[in-house]
Amino acid sequence: MTQAPPPPDTRLQRSSRDASTLPERLATWLATQLPAGADPTVVVHSGTDANGMSSETLPLDATWTEGGGQRVGRYVARVAPAAEDFPVFPDYALGDQYDAMRLVGELTDVPVPVVRWMEPTGEVLGTPFFLMDRVEGVVPQDVLPYNFGDNWLHDASPEDQRLLQDRTVGVLARLHAVPDAGSTFAFLDPARHGHAGATPLERNLARTRAWYDFAVPDIGRSAVTERGLAWLEAHLPEQQGDPVLCWGDSRIGNVLYRDFDPVAVLDWEMATVGPRELDLSWMVFAHRVFESITGALELPGMPHFLREEDVVATYRELTGVEVGDLHWYHVYNAVQWCIVFLRTGARQIHFGEIERPEDPDGLMHHKPLLDSLLAEVGA
Repeated sequence: MTQAPPPPDTRLQRSSRDASTLPERLATWLATQLPAGADPTVVVHSGTDANGMSSETLPLDATWTEGGGQRVGRYVARVAPAAEDFPVFPDYALGDQYDAMRLVGELTDVPVPVVRWMEPTGEVLGTPFFLMDRVEGVVPQDVLPYNFGDNWLHDASPEDQRLLQDRTVGVLARLHAVPDAGSTFAFLDPARHGHAGATPLERNLARTRAWYDFAVPDIGRSAVTERGLAWLEAHLPEQQGDPVLCWGDSRIGNVLYRDFDPVAVLDWEMATVGPRELDLSWMVFAHRVFESITGALELPGMPHFLREEDVVATYRELTGVEVGDLHWYHVYNAVQWCIVFLRTGARQIHFGEIERPEDPDGLMHHKPLLDSLLAEVGA
């Protein structure tokens, strides 16, 4: 009998930053962004370990004087991780994230938080950050995953679950409808960071290969990841369509909801231009990863939720676009999940949260799922 993989660890330390110094440093910096005499004070609140494995997010309140009265701002600081804290990605390009959110807010009705100020130098907190408006809502949790049970989404009615699903697919439809995305969002093309390829998809794959190479020195080589990469490079889809703006990390765990309606689309560090199938597959596959874990643990899960056929049908209804076969994109996203697990595993080892495994593939909570995808194509 195959041993069930453990659920993702609930201790997700992301940073060794000294939190006690943050309010004063942020207030001093904010004074340079506000009118003279604002004299701001900052209160930093505790973040959450329920979601996200990459950047730090610091909720904060700022109070200052302006126009003879007191002003209060409720923000979130999006902070790039320090190199010594084993970041998930080799490059966070916070300026690109800031610009992507700003443009999405200007060009679409997709709900993104308003971005306020950017600190690009790293001189204030040690790494770059930007402030965006804080939006109230609830998020499907990652730790433990929402499909494990005992949370607002799992316990909702099937009708409300489907409402959330369809409205989130609608977010993708509206993002993908931005005209001339390849030009407007050219700064998100992997070519800008030196990744070569004849098409946006080839350049995205080249970036993923470089991302894996970045992960290897800290954790070791992963046989299943390399199998996946080799198959992807040998079987690029012939039909890729015109590039669209891809959110990249298009999981429901990156959305704030109120009454099952998206009110804030978050986490833009994986944003890119490329085939629309990248986003559709990521949304479906992220749920399949969580379902593979509940299946291994013999938990009921949510097999009726975010099914590929339902997501594709809703997308077709909203856009009139018939998307291509998603199998290649599922393998691609499975490989990206592998690299995320390699990096978060290396970080947990660094912070003493887990022991180093003999085989890096032991960190892959979704390995049976990737194995089955590769078996389907004889890889």
